[in-house]
Amino acid sequence: MLIDIKNTVPGTAKKPDITYPCVWLYKVIGEDITSLTRAITTVCPVQVSIAPSKSSSSGKYCSLNVEIEVADEASRLAIYQNLKNHLAVKMVF
Repeated sequence: MLIDIKNTVPGTAKKPDITYPCVWLYKVIGEDITSLTRAITTVCPVQVSIAPSKSSSSGKYCSLNVEIEVADEASRLAIYQNLKNHLAVKMVF
């Protein structure tokens, strides 16, 4: 299920309706694939699917797609925050 929150009417944006448990996709960006993979496997509480995504044209940054089943909103947000706070991670979407 993909949720497009960009097409909401300004001033009426509401929280998306997500049915849990569900598979959630994070895009994790950093400078080194090995460090990113280690960060993901350290942070995520259960087995995840990690797939290469894109690299910057200069090769300085790389990204990985991470799919994980989340039980509820609290666990989804906790994983996001833990990834975001990890030193090897520059950005999480």
